[in-house]
Amino acid sequence: MSPKSDQPKPRSAAKSAKATKGTKGAQGKPRPAARKTAAPKSPEAPTVPAQQGTNPEGATTEGTGPEGTSPPVSPVPAADRVRLLRGTHHDPHSVLGAHPTPDGVAFRALRPYALKVSVVAKDFRAELHDDGDGFFSAVLPLREVPDDYRLHLTYEGTELEVHDAYRFLPAVGELDLHLIGEGRHEQLWQALGARPMVHQGATGTRFTVWAPNAQGVRVVGGFNFWDGTGFAMRSLGSSGVWELFVPSVGEGELYKFAVTRPDGSVTLRADPLAQRTEAPPANSSVVHESHHEWHDEEWLRRRADRPVHAAPFSVYEVHLASWRPGLTYRQLAHQLPPYVADLGFTHVELLPVAEHPFGGSWGYQVTGFYAPTARLGTPDDFKYLVDCLHRAGIGVLMDWVPAHFPRDDWALAEFDGRPLYEHEDPARAAHPDWGTLEFDYGRTEVRNFLVANASYWCEEFHIDGLRVDAVASMLYLDYSREHGEWTPNVHGGRENLDAVAFLQEMNATVYRRSPGVVTIAEESTAWDGVTRATHHSGPGGFGGLGFGLKWNMGWMHDSLEYMTHEPVHRKYHHNEMTFSMVYAYSENYVLPISHDEVVHGKRSLVSKMPGDWWQQRADHRAYLGFMWAHPGKQLLFMGQEFAQGAEWSEAHGPDWWLLDPAYGAEPDHRGVRDLVRDLNMVYRTEPALWQRDTDPGGFAWVDGDASEDNVFAFLRYDAEGTPLLAVSHFSPVVRHEYRLGVPEEFTAWQEVLNTDAARYGGGDILNPGPLKPDSRGAHGRPASLQLTLPPLATVWLRPV
Repeated sequence: MSPKSDQPKPRSAAKSAKATKGTKGAQGKPRPAARKTAAPKSPEAPTVPAQQGTNPEGATTEGTGPEGTSPPVSPVPAADRVRLLRGTHHDPHSVLGAHPTPDGVAFRALRPYALKVSVVAKDFRAELHDDGDGFFSAVLPLREVPDDYRLHLTYEGTELEVHDAYRFLPAVGELDLHLIGEGRHEQLWQALGARPMVHQGATGTRFTVWAPNAQGVRVVGGFNFWDGTGFAMRSLGSSGVWELFVPSVGEGELYKFAVTRPDGSVTLRADPLAQRTEAPPANSSVVHESHHEWHDEEWLRRRADRPVHAAPFSVYEVHLASWRPGLTYRQLAHQLPPYVADLGFTHVELLPVAEHPFGGSWGYQVTGFYAPTARLGTPDDFKYLVDCLHRAGIGVLMDWVPAHFPRDDWALAEFDGRPLYEHEDPARAAHPDWGTLEFDYGRTEVRNFLVANASYWCEEFHIDGLRVDAVASMLYLDYSREHGEWTPNVHGGRENLDAVAFLQEMNATVYRRSPGVVTIAEESTAWDGVTRATHHSGPGGFGGLGFGLKWNMGWMHDSLEYMTHEPVHRKYHHNEMTFSMVYAYSENYVLPISHDEVVHGKRSLVSKMPGDWWQQRADHRAYLGFMWAHPGKQLLFMGQEFAQGAEWSEAHGPDWWLLDPAYGAEPDHRGVRDLVRDLNMVYRTEPALWQRDTDPGGFAWVDGDASEDNVFAFLRYDAEGTPLLAVSHFSPVVRHEYRLGVPEEFTAWQEVLNTDAARYGGGDILNPGPLKPDSRGAHGRPASLQLTLPPLATVWLRPV
């Protein structure tokens, strides 16, 4: 609560303003008015006596009228009175506040529970008449409305002096409203929500909310003891936006919007644009103003130096709440960056950070799209974490969920009493898989809410990339729906044209506003052009969706399926490891081993491997070597970097105890982590592994058909044509003098990485020293090398 709350909480009904006028008690019997005890003067109360003073024009103004009579009253008209009390008034500023009249200036206030209300200006003070039900009014003989009058409020036991919220002009501009109406306000968070500011000389908070179907909206919070009767917002024309500037309310205040639905019922709603929230299970919004000072200028300056698809891009996926359970954003800022930097990853990807009520959703059912979850700290604390990661040379990606939202009755669902953020057609609105609601991408204001949200995270929190969740569920009208459960688009097809337009607009806006940022699609179908530019049309007539990268779900499923087979059977599934190269350059891909693959009975990565513990670890290491050499960027979920055997659980996070030196098998797990570190280090220094990920000329098979040997050998080339030879061997035997064709122009090759090295927990079967090719041709090449292939291992070699 701010220091100057302007409505003390009533201690009982008998002590309300109405009760002091001799109203009937609970049993219907008259009772005397409560005694008005003297209260200490507010420290800001004017020193001019209540019965004397002069207005700026010199006219005498007293607390009572001429010759001791009360000043004339100007009560709120009956119809307006009813609407204000019911919360259905669209323009309270036209009734409350100060208004010129033929007899002077009429002052009206709605202050439930106040015993007295007086108007105080520079040169006068006058008490208003109590009109009942919390209304006070009077007509004062003034020539014009005072520029800076205040209300002096007397409650039982205390007095306050505050600015009148109804003396202010709207604190949101006409251009803002025009852009909101068009759905083009790219910084929507600056126009809607709660914004602390100085407005017309007064310090307070401007509250704005979009609720076009509401009969009325009132702001409630700790500053008015959750009674919004005296805090009605005004409707700003056809924009659907409601606004109220509340003086003396500052950052840290809890608030919600009391929305009167079309049927007259009232619902309390969290602010859709709240930039800070209470920690769940509490769900109030919190007035927020950032004070973080950024220190990542050098990172941002260099971020756009080269495109992501032609740069090293190795991602460590993290669920912040469980990576080291119990740590706050600020504590994580001192542990996560050095850990990730030590392992050599270029980026972290954070599971959704936006506020969500159910921790078991891992953040994928969002209610606070503009607020980092309060479970781990404040928005500024999260900025500090991002800042520290940047200063450690690590980019920050964030999972973003514009596909759906939960049905919680205090959040977005039927926000103003009718479908607003969700589609008005119930069949289109209901998500068939998750029991949630899908956004109405065809409504301009909803699309604006989401597009601006994407920019918000990149601009306000310096996020370097957004991984957009569940894109396939957005693109198809028939996603998880049977025949008869969906309606074709205007062309008779199953594509969601509104979602396509939204994704194109989102990508175009983010890339234009935030140079160097990347957007990544989690899209599991064969949709054409996910990473194609929006202005380039494909065979289907659609422009590209405009993403920078796309998760390669096909590679992930096929390669993991191959690895689950016993080595003796793998020759029958050889194509599962090679098929990805058929379409490897159709999009810009990321190879993901994500959280989704190590939960819900799918087992951790090492536990997917067949055989005993030695074989599982060897397969695990060999697979990572294959993955890092394959065209595309890499993503690995936390815990898999040290071969955790158990599935991930958000309740306790990775099994860090496996790395305790007191644990007998600690060297096995530390060895895998050492391998991941070396994979990243060699990867960064070998442009052949990342420079031409999207160029077919950067890859060539040496032998993709050695199914009987379970061997996959290929060359990667950098922009200068320098190759790196990668050989993966998925049989548990040693193969001596294994011949592979290589380019003839290189006189010697050396091993730069071998997953069977002893320091990784392997058998240390290596290829020491420079290896000289001979003139015996192989695999269509004039020269060849003879290698020793370790069991269940990947070997990388480069020219000396």
